[in-house]
Amino acid sequence: MKIYPIICIKDQPAMLEQAADWFHEKWHIPRSAYAESMQESLRAEAVPAWYVVLDGRRIIGGLGVIENDFHDRPDLTPNVCAVFVEPEYRCQGIAGQMLRRVCDDFAARGIGVLYLLTEHTSFYERYGWEFYCLAQGDGEDEPSRMYIHRA
Repeated sequence: MKIYPIICIKDQPAMLEQAADWFHEKWHIPRSAYAESMQESLRAEAVPAWYVVLDGRRIIGGLGVIENDFHDRPDLTPNVCAVFVEPEYRCQGIAGQMLRRVCDDFAARGIGVLYLLTEHTSFYERYGWEFYCLAQGDGEDEPSRMYIHRA
């Protein structure tokens, strides 16, 4: 399995514009929301935080950690969000590498619990996440699955 570098935007601020464009393209949330959160991450101790995976200079995956991933459970924080791997790079363990990196980084900062809201079933369990509860996402008709990861 090839290991691709995982870059934290805080450590490579020159990646911010490219990363904001990439996340916007994948999730269709305004680019400015990503850019603003990434700018804030440059000054933040922990949250928010943004990560991208590179193949050369191309972003092939990424995720963020924010206070709340637009759901009705503000007590469940911080949240891993916007997890995405380009289709041609899937099934290579990249998502697992990203999730391990983020969990390790946050555990090292004294944040041993992370949450993640998703519609996936059985995917995140492979990486040590446990189903926690259902939560209602903003603008969603049905509740989604909330997962928890404990360091």
